[in-house]
Amino acid sequence: MLQLNGCAAGSSSLRLAKDIAENNRGARVLVACVELTIVAFRGPEEDYLHTLVGQASFGDGAGAVIVGADAGVHYPAERPLFEMVSASQTVVPGTDHVLTMRITEAGLDGHILRRELVPVAAENVERCLSDAFGQLGVGVEWNDLFWTVHPGLRAILDHIDKALRLEPGKLAASRTVLREYGNMLGATIIFVLDEQRRRMEEDGEGGEWGVMMGFGPGFTIETMVLHATSNLRKK
Repeated sequence: MLQLNGCAAGSSSLRLAKDIAENNRGARVLVACVELTIVAFRGPEEDYLHTLVGQASFGDGAGAVIVGADAGVHYPAERPLFEMVSASQTVVPGTDHVLTMRITEAGLDGHILRRELVPVAAENVERCLSDAFGQLGVGVEWNDLFWTVHPGLRAILDHIDKALRLEPGKLAASRTVLREYGNMLGATIIFVLDEQRRRMEEDGEGGEWGVMMGFGPGFTIETMVLHATSNLRKK
């Protein structure tokens, strides 16, 4: 059970499921990510007026993924979609105040310092990506990747686009989910993965290597290198 991981919960749970599956022969791990922000809805209180902003910014959502290793060996009927090649977690020093979640006498509470959060995310993304692909010995151009990024704020996506000099449409899966569903905290990344799957299966969007990124309290950046299976790549 992972709680109070905020927007990074979905990425964190997939990282944990990867470890469990790879260390337990034949295991299949069900990841269920449920975010019910409605349970935190309440009227304004004198010391917690800022919670109204959070209640208006986040929505409810739920998603599930089955994670396993040695696909097709134990269960021949399986049809794997994305291979999670490597996963890492980075906590940016001196940023624990930028994004917080806690339980208070008024219920679930948290702070988002947007003016600090947006540049912190954009400034550290390239370093996380370079470390992840460098450890694998894989040389890639950022525009050759497919992208599944947690769309916490539109401004974060805009700044990542600019920082990595991405071509238009590279973050389309994230932008589509944010536009249609909003920020559903940890569950959002599963929606983005599904949207990226749809784009590759139905629209023929290409890409062999990709990356998944989640952001959460800390300030924490979850980075996962993905590899599209032949079930997704156009032949």
